[in-house]
Amino acid sequence: MPSKAQSRAQASRRSESTEDHLERIQELVEAKGYARVTDIAEALDLNRSTVSNMVRRLAKRGYVNYERYRGFTLTTEGQAVARHIKQRHRTMSDLLELLGLEPETVADDVEDIEHHLRPQTLRVFESLVEFWRKHPAAHRQFLEYHGRRDR
Repeated sequence: MPSKAQSRAQASRRSESTEDHLERIQELVEAKGYARVTDIAEALDLNRSTVSNMVRRLAKRGYVNYERYRGFTLTTEGQAVARHIKQRHRTMSDLLELLGLEPETVADDVEDIEHHLRPQTLRVFESLVEFWRKHPAAHRQFLEYHGRRDR
């Protein structure tokens, strides 16, 4: 198992595009049992050759089980990365929703910022989401404070 420093280094080498592809592949595998280049291209609004090139790179990096002209799945390592990406996405979505932002704003902002968070920042956000869920009165207090402050 990699150390925290190794995990951070690996994460910093993953591009936004790599993470977006892994996230979509995982979603497709969960829904259909496999992913295809066409499905990912449609989901990410990219052309098939761009997605095909990325899938080959992901396979070389050990994230994807890929056979040309067939569906593919994530390797164990790819699944672990995709789970991390999904959890980070969920944490950011939950936080922004708890802050009272509109669903469209939440979706857009999560896509914009999720790839740029340091692990320690994400841990603080996870704690805040957990705290507000366990202490709804504190959450309401914050929302009331923010509402008064925004006027």
